[in-house]
Amino acid sequence: MLVPFFTTRSTKRKLFRRKGGGGGGKGGGGGSSSSGGKSGGSSSGGGATGRSGSIGSGKTATPKGNGGSSTSTIPSGSAFAGRSVGGGTRGEVFGSRQYGSGYPGVASSGVAGRGFPFVFWPLAFGGAGGYGAYHYLHNSSEYGTYDNSSRPGGVMTTAAFASSSQSTTFRLLADNFTVTSLITDIQDSCGSMLSSPSSIAAVAYNDSLPAPKPEQVVQYYRASSVGLSLDGYNDTSVFDSSDEPGPDTPLPTHIDTNLLSCLNSTIGSSVPLVGSARSNLTSFTSLGTFPLLMLLYLLLV
Repeated sequence: MLVPFFTTRSTKRKLFRRKGGGGGGKGGGGGSSSSGGKSGGSSSGGGATGRSGSIGSGKTATPKGNGGSSTSTIPSGSAFAGRSVGGGTRGEVFGSRQYGSGYPGVASSGVAGRGFPFVFWPLAFGGAGGYGAYHYLHNSSEYGTYDNSSRPGGVMTTAAFASSSQSTTFRLLADNFTVTSLITDIQDSCGSMLSSPSSIAAVAYNDSLPAPKPEQVVQYYRASSVGLSLDGYNDTSVFDSSDEPGPDTPLPTHIDTNLLSCLNSTIGSSVPLVGSARSNLTSFTSLGTFPLLMLLYLLLV
């Protein structure tokens, strides 16, 4: 088992390119979060926080929810027809630094032709011709560009988290709903470690920004639909198209590892997930007795 940030595989196989299927190699990642370094709150993944919201197509995602939505097959005539959707749970959200990681039960890289265990689509970097021969990070014919409004949760969005004690900046990249939701959780859990936590805001991502870039990502989550990057990190192995690329570039020294640990733990425990009707009811009841009584009342009248 890979522990996020602290264990990486020594080799990777070829990453999939624009038209190819997912290659074999490093994936899966750590199945549990790194702990420690948290302050100013708790990021334990118990129940819902009352910030559930629609992500489109009749789906609702819940921060800190357990996930586990029923698995179904996308019908013919729809985008991604024949692929599975749903089923991903909280304990399966961690990937690795490998794009295409974080898919439950899948240890190979790449995202081409895959289902959507967490409903959300994988991240898309770059534009047309964005990364030359190593264009595996963006496939406009499959998932669309970063500003595709059809993405569950909205267009890709980013937010920066600067350390209050060291020259370290991390960036979150995901759909708009997820980034906006996680900002609140990160402010609660890691606020004392952040520079100007109250001013952190979600901004629309575009490929002309100097960060985040795919070579800066230190951790993927939720079937590579969420990424955490580090400014100044340069993992050039993501562009290696050989059959046996080299290992991930080690993280720089003298970064704020306590903040990194807190961010990692909070994202893992709080990233919004789509749950089943039963799990949504469980999350709802965790808000207290009064909401449950109101629900029963509404069902009876």
